[in-house]
Amino acid sequence: MIVGLGIDVCEIARIEKAMERPRFALRVFTEGERARVDQRGAKTAAGLFAVKEAVAKALGSGFDGFGLQDVEILWDEAGRPRCRLTGGAQRRLEAIGGGSVFVSITHDAGVAAAVAVVEAQADRL
Repeated sequence: MIVGLGIDVCEIARIEKAMERPRFALRVFTEGERARVDQRGAKTAAGLFAVKEAVAKALGSGFDGFGLQDVEILWDEAGRPRCRLTGGAQRRLEAIGGGSVFVSITHDAGVAAAVAVVEAQADRL
């Protein structure tokens, strides 16, 4: 059962401009995410920003009670994004009965978009 759904769209140029300030990346992205952005550029950064926003919406709280780095995106061997929650984001997931968070990211025509789906814990179905 789905207990949360979020979507976000982000202009790549806006994130590219924000990245001119080094503090932005340090505040928004985890170390692993920053390494990926360093390799792949602003398009990836915009996708990461969009997916973090989508996850916050799917959790139903925005970023109330947790920060951007509490939502971390990792990639599996095939390059698919995976979401790992920590701190307040993990507590929020548990509070809504969530178990798994699924994410997808895309880029086109100067924008990045992402969607997040929170699935209920198996024992709460």
